[in-house]
Amino acid sequence: MSQPASPAIHADFDLDRLFSYRLSVLSNRISGAISREYHRRFGLAITEWRVMAVLGRFPGLSAGEVANRTAMDKVAVSRAVARLLERALIQREIHGDDRRRSVLALTDEGFRVYDEVAPMVIEYHQRMLEPLSDEERAMLDQLIDKLAGEGVKRIEG
Repeated sequence: MSQPASPAIHADFDLDRLFSYRLSVLSNRISGAISREYHRRFGLAITEWRVMAVLGRFPGLSAGEVANRTAMDKVAVSRAVARLLERALIQREIHGDDRRRSVLALTDEGFRVYDEVAPMVIEYHQRMLEPLSDEERAMLDQLIDKLAGEGVKRIEG
């Protein structure tokens, strides 16, 4: 068995300082903390809640549109949709203008769960942002918007 190569002869790559890595870790920690409560109370996985959150705000989207809006993998969205349909938290209907297109919406039971989880998620986020001043929160929003627009365009081409 060969010895591992010395890090000194490889690319200088400080993962802990890489913005996308740090953001991903932060996002996972936040989602994990919040999801424990809605999973305990409603048996929802993170992907299922994200689908419900999007449909609560934007009813009538296709599964593909939900995937695009959330930047989640289409397979993950498809699995979440299947579980939510099975639990009757969402419904699928044929789009009126295009018979080949199906759209999704929350059911009455889905809205009941949504109306309990959404305020809980908002409260978690407010608590998380408490250490920031109003100016810092505004700056954070501006920076995220800028990176989501201009920054992403630069890497996507």
